[in-house]
Amino acid sequence: MASEKPHMNLAVIGHIDHGKSTLVGRLLYETGTIPAHVIEKYKVEAEEKGKGSFAFAWVMDSLKEERERGITIDIAHKRFDTAKYYYTIVDCPGHRDFVKNMITGASQADAAILTVDAKDGVMEQTKEHVFLATTLGINQLIIAVNKMDSVDYSEDRFNEVKEDVSTLLKMVGYKPDGINFIPTSALFGANISEHSKDTPWYKGPTILEGLDQFTAPEKPTGLPLRIPVQDAYTISGIGTVPVGRVETGTMKPGDKVSFMPSGATGEVKSIEMHHEEIPEAVPGDNIGFNVRGIGKKDVRRGDVVGPANDPPTVADEFTAQIVVLQHPSAITAGYTPVFHCHTAQTACTFLSIDKKLDPRTGQVSEENPTFIKAGDAAIVTIKPTRPMVIEPYKEIPQLGRFAIRDMGTTIAAGMCISTKKR
Repeated sequence: MASEKPHMNLAVIGHIDHGKSTLVGRLLYETGTIPAHVIEKYKVEAEEKGKGSFAFAWVMDSLKEERERGITIDIAHKRFDTAKYYYTIVDCPGHRDFVKNMITGASQADAAILTVDAKDGVMEQTKEHVFLATTLGINQLIIAVNKMDSVDYSEDRFNEVKEDVSTLLKMVGYKPDGINFIPTSALFGANISEHSKDTPWYKGPTILEGLDQFTAPEKPTGLPLRIPVQDAYTISGIGTVPVGRVETGTMKPGDKVSFMPSGATGEVKSIEMHHEEIPEAVPGDNIGFNVRGIGKKDVRRGDVVGPANDPPTVADEFTAQIVVLQHPSAITAGYTPVFHCHTAQTACTFLSIDKKLDPRTGQVSEENPTFIKAGDAAIVTIKPTRPMVIEPYKEIPQLGRFAIRDMGTTIAAGMCISTKKR
């Protein structure tokens, strides 16, 4: 059973043409996740078309064509196993979807593979993705210097790219020494699951071995209890049953809890998971729980449950670091889009734009700018239009990041630096 191994969410990031989807396809193929019959079908086609030697590239191209024709191929939910973990790939097709997926809910990535084209090297988008990865708290990376076939598997070129990427990583606060740089060709399978004879000079791990060197995130049981409420049901004979995923801390029957922002408090009577009562809920558990003294009007989606003696933070205002991904014009003070934070969706107003940051380094480039636009990073002061729970990222990361949406698109991503309580 895959689920007995620790689970990790993996983001595959990098410039649009640097081979992300081919790398994902290759990982799924090498780990046996793309079903044999799909491979078989393409193998036969490849032979009929005189492609003789069955090329993985052909499979990827055919899958891509079918996707473009609107035929969805569900590649087993983008899950695959390594020796140590089972991974879910947080698909990052474009910048926008990447951020939306990364910030909303269960898909927060624990680790990332950054693809960099061996020929092109570091591009603008490479820089943005690296900065975004730090903003979103991804602290484990593998750098795949990809398309090595296009530079004749040159060790010199690999080292040049490694040098440039290392400089970039240092600028945003990563320590390149602990990071694996792997020369790959996703197209030809070099150093993905097996060491390539084309890179005899490379002595480090393959991608799959590198993935096994990551450490699984500790369950944050030592942090205070926080359960964002997804829904609340009224069940006859039982009462109000809130439902949500435990993000941090633990909860047991008998615990005194409070719901924020409403401030309602009560005592936990029972906890259920998969229709069975459980004695304790821990991070990652999706639970329903019955609280004595809580009525339907006391709890709604977007509320957060915490211990009565250490309740979730309701911010009157908060300071945040954001990255603007796209906006048709410019963002100025007074702008009021919707912030998606844990299960809450709250309209919030930009009170001030305090500092503009260089999106490639995170260093301050301008104090109190009048506006920020797509591609900018900034420190801003935000005021929710109604009470909202948000925690400083450094204290409770799970409740510290958010996406900003407007006009049906994700326009920015960010994390809370500090709060001013109401």
